[in-house]
Amino acid sequence: MTRKAYMIGTGVGNLAAGIYLIRDGGFKGDQITMMGLETHGANDGAAVASYQDEYSNQALSNTKGFLAKGGRMLNEETFENLWDVLRTVPSLDHPGQTVTDDILNFDHAHPTHDVGRLIDSDGPRVKDGPNNYRHMQFNNKERALMSKLMLMPEKDEQKLNNISIAEWFASSPHFWKTNFWYMWQTTFAFKRASSVMELRRYMNRMILEFTRINTLEGVTRSPYNQFESIVLPMRKYLEDRGVTFINNRKITDLEFKDTPLQDDIIVTGIKYEEIDNDNKKGEIKVDDNDLVFDTNGSITDSSSIGDFNTPIKENMEYAPSAMLWKKASEKFYSLGHPDKFFGDRTQSEWFSFTITTNSHLLLDHVTRITQQQPGNALNTWINSTPLMSLVVHHQPHFHAQKPNETVCWGYFMYPRRNGDYVQKPVIEMTGEEVLEEFLGQLAAVDPAKDNIANYHDEIVASVENVIPVYIPYASAMFNQRAVGDRPDVVPKHSKNLAFISQFCEQPFDMVFTEQYSFRAAQIAVYKLLGIPMSELTPMHHYEKDPKIMALAAKTMFR
Repeated sequence: MTRKAYMIGTGVGNLAAGIYLIRDGGFKGDQITMMGLETHGANDGAAVASYQDEYSNQALSNTKGFLAKGGRMLNEETFENLWDVLRTVPSLDHPGQTVTDDILNFDHAHPTHDVGRLIDSDGPRVKDGPNNYRHMQFNNKERALMSKLMLMPEKDEQKLNNISIAEWFASSPHFWKTNFWYMWQTTFAFKRASSVMELRRYMNRMILEFTRINTLEGVTRSPYNQFESIVLPMRKYLEDRGVTFINNRKITDLEFKDTPLQDDIIVTGIKYEEIDNDNKKGEIKVDDNDLVFDTNGSITDSSSIGDFNTPIKENMEYAPSAMLWKKASEKFYSLGHPDKFFGDRTQSEWFSFTITTNSHLLLDHVTRITQQQPGNALNTWINSTPLMSLVVHHQPHFHAQKPNETVCWGYFMYPRRNGDYVQKPVIEMTGEEVLEEFLGQLAAVDPAKDNIANYHDEIVASVENVIPVYIPYASAMFNQRAVGDRPDVVPKHSKNLAFISQFCEQPFDMVFTEQYSFRAAQIAVYKLLGIPMSELTPMHHYEKDPKIMALAAKTMFR
């Protein structure tokens, strides 16, 4: 009987697993079935109209323009699995090249160099002095606490169980006013309530970037949004090899084999519901020799969108992908605790917005005020109450974007807070009100006598749409946790089930990265197929490089 693989979720993790199955596992495409609720996933990016059916809880009055729910940064030096897999995938834009070629060639031709990472009431912090963004601004107590955290051996990680970053730095409240914290939290989406265990992992895995976080020179950008630059080529690769994709299918439960001690994990059935077909229900029989790869949690689950005239309508649904994990964890003790990540939105929620204009007037003012060109910037308004950040990607950011159109993306870390220029919580704002808050923040730091406020009406007239997006689980992977709260990629006693997501456990590596998902995919495929772990893609350990650590120490005292 032909062995089959069933992939629950069609994000980059399972797409990578499908490629590993074919490339390294000897599978044929027709042995693999991919099932997902949506086609975009966390690496999204498309015309607004294409999202309408994926957000049935909110009808839009304006579907013009583009939408990017979130932004994911790549890194050439530490995304080892991602570059390896994407070297297998042909480019859709440049025949004869791979997706890795596409991205790295583009990035090397358009390197990131942020000159105004932080913006305060005086504008970008680019001048010499104590507030210069090149200074981390640590005091000696903070240096000691940071060093203690970074030097903690991995075997002692449980000492950080359920400890927040706020608790770790409680003895030095000055920490929250440092350039380091302003940059770190808005680059990686950490909050004070986030797990210090994850901060430790980031500081070790990304120590190379610590020395250049102020300029973001380590950020690798794709030519277009990552849905078009990464996801679509991966899907095309798999489709060309006969992989079956089933969209709008919600997996509602897994059936398991009864075993004498109820500890062996053997999936025997997959229950589903067809979302676009009168909610038709069914079940797939899974043979003992078949494999199941589950996305046990997605950071874009239960998202809500609005438009220029429409605020979001909060989707209170428990994340569907995590609900499947939750049901499985109630049957087996070794599958972690999903509520730690999906039971407290206050730790994980944030709010993004995408602005599409039919002229470059707004873009011209943004580049003037922030002092940098598109493709270089992540700007954070550190004095803004809801903590606003803005990214203007290299233009065009979408294949379908017209030459006269500009698309920029931003986010608020604290959507329950009032705006500074629109006196209501950000989460209640229409796209138009988000635009007013954004323009108010720009005008407040504009040093020119001919302030951007003088062009308010002309800018508003140029806006095709502003799409607000509420993402309740955007940084859920950073929620306070303990060792054991995340299941292993292939749990102990599992015969045919693996987890591939930001919520599975693997040593050393850091979540909120495509690398984490790609690595989990390789571990899952290799373990279930019996390929030696010694053949896993080698990972760099810059935290063991004396030269890198010396530079980090110098940066800490800068």
